[in-house]
Amino acid sequence: MRIIAGSLKGKKLKSPTTDKTRPTLDRVKEAVCSMVSPHIENAKVLDLFSGTGSLALEMISRGASFCLINDIEKNAISTILFNIQLTNTEKYVKISMKDYLKCLKKITQDEMLFDIIFIDPPYNSDYAIKSLEYISNNKSKILTEDGIIVYESDKGFLDDKYDNIENLECINTKFYGRVVIKIYKWR
Repeated sequence: MRIIAGSLKGKKLKSPTTDKTRPTLDRVKEAVCSMVSPHIENAKVLDLFSGTGSLALEMISRGASFCLINDIEKNAISTILFNIQLTNTEKYVKISMKDYLKCLKKITQDEMLFDIIFIDPPYNSDYAIKSLEYISNNKSKILTEDGIIVYESDKGFLDDKYDNIENLECINTKFYGRVVIKIYKWR
């Protein structure tokens, strides 16, 4: 796993030694970065289920100004800390070790707004739909007016509910083998 482009291009990142974290494949990460490239420069980014910090650090490498990196797993947090130190990006990131809903509630309470939000939870959970619904119900309190949400899943775990979220419109869906990427914006 490595940083693909930007100021940190080629930096190899550490992966946690656990099966609870599933790093985004480089080819999928490259595709995601191409899809969100118009939004990256000076963006504030939330990586809600970070795992390794790879997506957040890729955004910093490509010009994002700040990333809030969240994960609840201790092993993931230690890997994220290692990768942040390895890439010398401490001044661009803040780490949160919270349950995803507690993290979203804290963001709402602190009135933080993000330009890009990554949601890549365990595939066999309902965390993604709950995250999307929470963001939808707190319109303009988490995601900027022109912001986007990037959701990654396995195509076996998708159904119609992911295309019918109040206030959010799915503007793009791409498949990479079994991996599916959905991009949302405000309706």
